[in-house]
Amino acid sequence: MSSDSGRQLLPTNVKPLHYYLTLEPLFDRFKFNGQEVIDLEVQDDSDSITLHTLEIDILDTSLTTGTGDIVKPVGITTNEDDQTTTFKFNETLLKRGQIANLHIKFVGELNDKMAGFYRSTYEENGEVKYLATTQMEPTDCRRAFPCFDEPNLKARFSISLIGNKKLTFLSNMDVKQEEGIDSTRKKVVFNATPPMSTYLVAFIVGDLSYVESEYKFNDVPVRVYTTPGYEAKGQYAAELGARALEYYEKCFGIKYPLPKMDMVGIHDFSAGAMENWGVVTYRMVDLLYDEQKSTLDTKLRVSEVVAHELAHQWFGNYCTLDFWDSLWLNESFATYMSWKCCNEFYPDWKVWENFVGESLQYALSLDGLRSSHPIEVPVKRADEINQIFDAISYEKGSSVLRMLANWLGEDVFIQGVSKYLKKHAFSNAKTEALWEALSEVSGKDVEGTMKVWTERVGYPLVSIKESGSNVIATQHRFLTTGDVKPEDDGTVYPIFLGLKTDAGLDESVVFDKRSMEVPVKDKSSFFKVNGNSNGVFRVNYEPERWAKLGKAASKLSVEDRIGLVADAGALAVPGFSKTSNLLSLVSGWKSESSVFVWDEILTRLAAIRGAWLFEDRAVKDAIKSLTLDLVGEKSNTLGWKFGKHESFLDQRLKGLLFGSALSAGDCTVVAAADKMFADYVAGDKEAIHPNLRVSIFNSIASKGGEKEFKQLVSIYEHPQSMDEKIAALRSLGRFEDSAILSRVLSLLLDGTVRSQDIYIPLQGMRIHKLGVEMLFKWMCEKWDTLCHMLPPGLSMLGSVVQLCTSGFTKEEQYKKVEEFFQTKDTKGFNQGLAQALETIKSKSGWVARDSKDVEAWLKANGYLK
Repeated sequence: MSSDSGRQLLPTNVKPLHYYLTLEPLFDRFKFNGQEVIDLEVQDDSDSITLHTLEIDILDTSLTTGTGDIVKPVGITTNEDDQTTTFKFNETLLKRGQIANLHIKFVGELNDKMAGFYRSTYEENGEVKYLATTQMEPTDCRRAFPCFDEPNLKARFSISLIGNKKLTFLSNMDVKQEEGIDSTRKKVVFNATPPMSTYLVAFIVGDLSYVESEYKFNDVPVRVYTTPGYEAKGQYAAELGARALEYYEKCFGIKYPLPKMDMVGIHDFSAGAMENWGVVTYRMVDLLYDEQKSTLDTKLRVSEVVAHELAHQWFGNYCTLDFWDSLWLNESFATYMSWKCCNEFYPDWKVWENFVGESLQYALSLDGLRSSHPIEVPVKRADEINQIFDAISYEKGSSVLRMLANWLGEDVFIQGVSKYLKKHAFSNAKTEALWEALSEVSGKDVEGTMKVWTERVGYPLVSIKESGSNVIATQHRFLTTGDVKPEDDGTVYPIFLGLKTDAGLDESVVFDKRSMEVPVKDKSSFFKVNGNSNGVFRVNYEPERWAKLGKAASKLSVEDRIGLVADAGALAVPGFSKTSNLLSLVSGWKSESSVFVWDEILTRLAAIRGAWLFEDRAVKDAIKSLTLDLVGEKSNTLGWKFGKHESFLDQRLKGLLFGSALSAGDCTVVAAADKMFADYVAGDKEAIHPNLRVSIFNSIASKGGEKEFKQLVSIYEHPQSMDEKIAALRSLGRFEDSAILSRVLSLLLDGTVRSQDIYIPLQGMRIHKLGVEMLFKWMCEKWDTLCHMLPPGLSMLGSVVQLCTSGFTKEEQYKKVEEFFQTKDTKGFNQGLAQALETIKSKSGWVARDSKDVEAWLKANGYLK
């Protein structure tokens, strides 16, 4: 293996030009036959070829040299740690500048790990059926065929598939020709792809039906494929997909280069979706939308995921990261552009307000941990790469891009991005190339300003002190644990201070020192830092300013209000501000009108309940009473009936407040929910509006017993829609009966619940004390089973580890988790484990520091006796 900064890389003596690949899935034995020819350009005289392979059996190999000789290797060696196979020849047959052809016949495993070339299982009319599909990103193409599985080793792919004549065959390109092989099998040959990376190769064989978009995008058919019976629910995604492709074409001034776009729903899928060029694969719940039976949240989710994956057709597919260090060039851009695309088509959704409460806060939450990582993070081994597909590569990166676009101006930003994409078309690029293009079009030193944001871990806390007619701003690293050490705090960020006053928003001040004075006119009346929450940092004020801002809601944008609540909540955890400051702030905002601000308020109150999970019940009940005081009247006033002409945001607000009032115990709301559920299970499938479904299922489970358990399992097994199925599954974790929870956990391992969904009931269990305790016990007892089911090299085991541990809040619980993993190989999820431990530590410190403060506030305000 060659080395570039310690990376696990293939030797560079040859590079691939073109793969000619034929595959045949064998569903009767869960194997697949394969043969390939790889055209290779020889870079250096050599006597061996090394490719990536994983769980591939090589049957036969030969090499056609540049002079036309056909030779067999004298030795074949496999390195399981490097996931490679080396073919050794008895002399230097590979001569620099020549083209050689490597021929390989092989057999692979049609696995059930949702990686490489794998099988997805589903039932149709009581019959178990299989579909063969792929998931190559980041390093699993090597499970499907021997290949050069690195993103900068682009090549063309000519793919052929063999299988039953009745089945549908899909791949990246359109069909070139079909031919019968015998009475039952056919061979489908696809046209050659443009140069592309192995992680974007895809092929599918299965019984599929499709719908096609009625909106015409050039001459490109845009289709959604599913197993029969689901395809009609793909029409929304098909229509949005066609419009999104057209939007991106115009946005970047770059034509979509492929002849078709297929989007395929897969029953077993480890991620949300995968941007394979020309044939995007999705988890079913992230692709299908039913206007009558799906929730508004599902509509938003499907829209965002479709827009994200189609943005990848340019970011990632057309122009590709050079290596996985620069994953953000793919994911951050696709995330940013997906919000921009949704805003284009649905301006009334106010997606950028949503972004501040969702993506930005998610990013700041993870990046507040010492165990976070930079946006651009050095990765060396395959088992490290999966761990960086997280909120840093997606949400923090997109938040930094939003900040950058705001600084440059959105039109200039897009112009620079287009220049970058065109310059590196069908090729690979590093972050420096993007900075260069943006600098050229803007005339600003983009690299000098932005490099710190992408290459350093964490973000700053800006503390504001008032002095005469000036304010003094000081920046230090923010850590949720509060224990910032000198070695943690070496970075000084260039911060766009975003000073908002009665005169407007001044974004000209770049704060690039440890401390600086900023003049503020009339600050006695109103000022706020990080106007519209455009910056990726938190702000702390003196107590008097917090109080003034709490009363100045009318002068604050929705983004400002979200940011203010989020900062107050986040600053309480490490002790930079008292939790009582947060409680005082939100208790005065009963008349708030934005669903996104309400969501942030309720999220921060839920965080207090979560941190106090193992404390005196009276305090938790008092927080519940405060929540009820905030939302009860408003929820009852707005009601829980939904009219067809109500706005998207009004409907979301109704649903949110209903759910909050329900969990807080509002008598009227609880009675309404109980009646709706009773009517629903009695046969009235219109009794529960989709926007109330999650809240009602959770409420019924939280106080339910055997009867309710059976009812919710029945809904899970016979759902009206995919999102209803997931809602029922998640609610199963809300039961607070140990016998029922034991049965729920057994469903995760006996095949009742798909491996891809194993984490969903765990999310419900981590909400309550019994669930948190049982989760950890179950994980410890079933560790070997979980490792077999969810191999550490894939990402899902790390998610399970985090869910089963991060609900703890005490030092002794921290030690129990630490002790369990001391004897385990944590490779593949070590980062997630470190983040879970740090989360426990931060909650433990928060409770120890602020328990008396919280009790005093609750007593003073009549919520605690």
